[in-house]
Amino acid sequence: MSGTNAASGAAPCRFAHYFVICGIDTETGLEPDELAALYQWLEADRQGKDPDTAATGENFEQSPLKRTFKSKVLAHYPENVEWNPFDQDAVNMLCMPKGLSFRTQADSREPQFHSFLITREDGSRTYGFVHTFYEEVTSPQICSAMQTLYQMYQAENPSSASPSSSSSSSMDSLASSLDEADSPSSSSCRSAACGGYDASRDTLFVSKALCLITPMPFMHACRRFLSQVHRAVTAASPPPLPLESYVHNILYEVPLPPPGRSLKFHGVYEPIVCQRPGPGELPLADFPLGQTFTLLGVENLVHLFNCTLLEMQILLYSQDYQRLMTVAEGITTLLFPFQWQHVYVPILPASLLHFLDAPVPYLMGLQSKEGTDRSKLELPQEANLCFVDIDNHCIELPEDFPQFPNKPELIQELSEVLLRYGISPVGGAPPTSVPTSTTTPGSVSTRHPGLKSQQALRELEDDGRNGNLGGEQLAVLELLQGNATLERLQALAKRTGVRVEALRGVGGEGEAQGGRTAVEEEELRNAKLNVQLREVFASRFTMMFADYEAFVIHSAPDLESWLTNREQMHNFDKASFLSDQPEPYLPFLSHFIETQMFATFIDNKIMSQWEEKEPLLRVFDGRIDKARLYNVRAPSLRSSNYQRCTILKESAQAIEQRLLKIDHTAIHPHLLDMKIGQGKYEQGFFPKLQSDVLSVGPTNNKWSNRTATAQRRKDRHRQQTEHLTLDNDLKEKYMQEARILGKNLRQPKLSDLSPAVIAQTNWKFVEGLLKECRMKTKRMLVEKMGREAVELGHGEANITGLEENTLIASLCDLLERIWSHGLQVKQGKSALWSHLLHYQAREEKLEQQQAESPVSSGPERRKSESSIGMPSLRASVIQDMRHIQSMGEIKTDVGRARAWIRLSLEKKLLSQHLKRLLSRQALTKKLYKRYAFLRCEEEKEQFLFHLLSLNTVDYFCFTSVFTTIMIPYRAVIIPIKKLSNAMTTSNPWVCVSGELGDSGVRQITKNVLEMTFDCQNLGKLTTVQLGHDNSGLLAKWLVDCVMVRNEITGHTYKFPCGRWLGKGVDDGSLERVLIGELALPNADEDSGRGCRTPDMQHSPGQTRRVSITSMGGRGYKPTSAQIQEAIGEAVNSICKHFHKPEKERGSLTILLCGEVGLVGALEQFFHNGFKSARLFQKTVFVWDFVEKAVAYMESADQMGDMQETAPLGLTCVSLCHYVSAINSSPRNIGKDGKFQLLVCLGARDRLLIQWLPLLVECPVIQRMYEESALLRDRTTVNDLIAVLQTLHDFPITLEASLVKGIDL
Repeated sequence: MSGTNAASGAAPCRFAHYFVICGIDTETGLEPDELAALYQWLEADRQGKDPDTAATGENFEQSPLKRTFKSKVLAHYPENVEWNPFDQDAVNMLCMPKGLSFRTQADSREPQFHSFLITREDGSRTYGFVHTFYEEVTSPQICSAMQTLYQMYQAENPSSASPSSSSSSSMDSLASSLDEADSPSSSSCRSAACGGYDASRDTLFVSKALCLITPMPFMHACRRFLSQVHRAVTAASPPPLPLESYVHNILYEVPLPPPGRSLKFHGVYEPIVCQRPGPGELPLADFPLGQTFTLLGVENLVHLFNCTLLEMQILLYSQDYQRLMTVAEGITTLLFPFQWQHVYVPILPASLLHFLDAPVPYLMGLQSKEGTDRSKLELPQEANLCFVDIDNHCIELPEDFPQFPNKPELIQELSEVLLRYGISPVGGAPPTSVPTSTTTPGSVSTRHPGLKSQQALRELEDDGRNGNLGGEQLAVLELLQGNATLERLQALAKRTGVRVEALRGVGGEGEAQGGRTAVEEEELRNAKLNVQLREVFASRFTMMFADYEAFVIHSAPDLESWLTNREQMHNFDKASFLSDQPEPYLPFLSHFIETQMFATFIDNKIMSQWEEKEPLLRVFDGRIDKARLYNVRAPSLRSSNYQRCTILKESAQAIEQRLLKIDHTAIHPHLLDMKIGQGKYEQGFFPKLQSDVLSVGPTNNKWSNRTATAQRRKDRHRQQTEHLTLDNDLKEKYMQEARILGKNLRQPKLSDLSPAVIAQTNWKFVEGLLKECRMKTKRMLVEKMGREAVELGHGEANITGLEENTLIASLCDLLERIWSHGLQVKQGKSALWSHLLHYQAREEKLEQQQAESPVSSGPERRKSESSIGMPSLRASVIQDMRHIQSMGEIKTDVGRARAWIRLSLEKKLLSQHLKRLLSRQALTKKLYKRYAFLRCEEEKEQFLFHLLSLNTVDYFCFTSVFTTIMIPYRAVIIPIKKLSNAMTTSNPWVCVSGELGDSGVRQITKNVLEMTFDCQNLGKLTTVQLGHDNSGLLAKWLVDCVMVRNEITGHTYKFPCGRWLGKGVDDGSLERVLIGELALPNADEDSGRGCRTPDMQHSPGQTRRVSITSMGGRGYKPTSAQIQEAIGEAVNSICKHFHKPEKERGSLTILLCGEVGLVGALEQFFHNGFKSARLFQKTVFVWDFVEKAVAYMESADQMGDMQETAPLGLTCVSLCHYVSAINSSPRNIGKDGKFQLLVCLGARDRLLIQWLPLLVECPVIQRMYEESALLRDRTTVNDLIAVLQTLHDFPITLEASLVKGIDL
């Protein structure tokens, strides 16, 4: 026990925590790989076969040399480290992800290097670096077991001439075999002649792995140390010291370099140098980013970066474990200052493939097998998946996501950095292997110029694959691949012994300086390239989020109350932040600020008030402060101009200086106090190390004393602050709960993979999905209701159309993830659409069967409904699907599913439709496994309930997105029947207008009063022009209202009229412009009857005009105070309209001519005290007063008086001109229609306030208005002019339907 304590005393500052050896346990012999068996069980379960009849690990279809066998951790030193407990199963699984593999002397046995990482529950990471090599099998029992297995295989497969022709199982295609790809010669060597295994003839080799587990990713240093240890084992002479000395040295005597310093320590043969960035620099990232760019190309990498920022599901796919790790680590290091918050498994072991089912964002790496076709890879969900085929240098992107801001300029800047290091920005590195006869995409075939040049090229490519080739040599390689002459030259150079290093100058910066080796020079170049590429990305975020602190909401008094109420609090003012950003950035930013990584970043910012800043945040804030100091941001505020990174040179110099001038040198390896005679050197075999000397660290090491003192100081500080701050365990608990979904699932548990654990994991997913659904629907409701409150004049707007669109897109993504959880068999990219298609097929079959057995009474019922007004629209899942299927604009299943969700949401039927879909339980059981979310009854009910809450608000998310589709509309004209004027001999017509256009004039069949027509989406409907040609004897027509319905979305608009159309009746109008309003859904079927409609539902004209034209003035007459208030409200609404973002404004026509519009309010003003009803005479209208006033002004002698003052004269001319233009219009819009038009034109052209004094001064007013009329009160008129003056600040535009036929 004392050993363990000593070992762990200084562990936080140790370079390496464990040294591990994995391989074959000769005592237990050959055991089939249980994980492979478990994987085959899961795979059979996934494909709907009986899992128990699936492979039990023994797979006789495969040659034993290709099968996987169980590996074990043979030894690890020390036994345990307190803050990083040793997880034996996980380490074994990741050191040898596909178990043990066997080779014979005929096969390639090149050593391989790969790395892995383990993410702990709290999100912290431990890195592993693995050197795998082949060691001769000396155990006779294992050789004879292999011989027996081979004979059994031959008996089962007598036809197989060679192992290479064996069929591969599904396990193979996904989770085996980098090994076949290791060498170009492997496929040709395993022929009938040398294939198979014969104990008397062949030597058997088995894989063994050496691994270093470290707290920080010093990839290059660990790689060099392990390869030197392996070299010591295979060298002809023993190493200078026993291997224990080197292992003990790196475990206990080599510290982590302090921040901002470099460290030299000693391997077996050569010194190794590593460096660590300083406190103000980007954090350590040692994986070669240049290689990631070379593999994918700049454009693909920027796409992948964008998908990662938007937290999509990302699956990396490659034969090479190290490539998976390099790309995964590369892409996550570019996220600075943000961090990936979800499942992160760069190397997904075969046994964990069920994790691809996870309905959460993930970043995983999957090993492919050589020759595996991508199309055969069955992935549970692809609707939101970014699939990265690393070896073929291509990427499959999800549909419809916003691009990263300034993408072309970013690609240009990155390309220039790469070209400075001789790396092509186009991508397409040498493929993993180039077989003799074929060529891989991205490479050029090299068959012609003879075998020697091929061999030379292949050696170069091997170097490139192993990561030993830098930018210049890659440039050479690219030249070679395309040029036959250069290939021959290269082959000649090889024969004459000229080294490739001599070609260094081609793309780079000259020879190695200062006596550094080529490897050191390469590491320096990698480090400089890494930091410069990362700085380019970091500077983008520094520019985009330079002012983020201004929008962080600090609402809690202390950490405890903040953690307790975390979920209820708004931590970031998203709406204000977005309104402060340049327009082109908004699509991306509105999505990004909804992600978990952004939420966590803001959480860390808020928590930094009470505790030490998180390191990434500290660096980022420091950079923003520095930029502010140099005043970089001020002039470019809200500008979308691209600003290049200005510190590329300095960042590379900092690293170069550290690597050239070594700050610290670790203690040299030295002889240990060991037992003599143990661990004897035997070439080619890794010795059994003495565990007693490796389990205890040195006791008198000044460095460990120093760290122990620092540790004591920290402990004291912690004890002092403990009573002031929250208990750490409690805080951690809160944090786990507070951070939404996925945090506690960041890493699947690698060690226990029983079906019970898998079930528990799925249960966590189900709970997480339900929680996410609750949060999303709540957010959508709060935002939408907040906005509707603003429409009503309360509070401030806090959602934009863009934000609403983001929330709906995020809901579509959630539904796709729910529907893809626990699928039995995947069909198509969209799991939801696939389920809908199954449902449609079943329902249509049932419909067909019902059609064959006749049912009466259906048509009659329909007819009786239509005689009243609008026939009801049946809510049908199938009907909505057919609408979507008929839309030619949508090409993919994912697009159709999203359109269907939007349509259902707009119709307020989403919850009802999904409930109906899931009510077919037999279908759900057929499509989904028992643990699927959709088969958890209670959670499913809660989920549908959350979706039902969205029915409380109105969405136009279908109408506003699919603006170019053809939509069928139904229009019904409802006359007032009690006056028996439903019959008319004239020919009626209608023209419907909306925010996106109008339908044109549509003739209606006489006396039918109903029609359907197709036209391009009109958007929200605003006006209907209704008229007739006045022909025949019964040409007068009393219309109550017009109803128009969008037959796809079901939105019904009511256009109230309540007036006559006909000459010599009412105001003599043959055409009226009616202003619409959205009718309440599921309203009473007889909503067409005017008597049933409450006052608030009428257009302003109806209330107003009834009061004027009715004999006894039964209508409501507002008081002068109410009239003035109505005018103020109308003007106020127009001002608010123009203060909204342009895309959010809605219809100005409604604000001018609608129920509480400006025209209605002014008409009430003009009606106050107006002598309208005369006994035995025709009713007089306000327009009559305007015409008489204009006639008076036009009379010649008065004209002379008027023109004494020029401006007044001009105003007078303009009023006469406008009135005459309205009167001479070919439209028969009636007197009230003409007054409405005059007000609208006066508001548009800013003339109203000039015309009012003219009308007030005109002597006609005394004849037509009573003394008490508002229009005769000078003070009131002046107030009215002052109010109308405010409209001059805004550019009022009028809908075409209002001003049609007016020639000014």
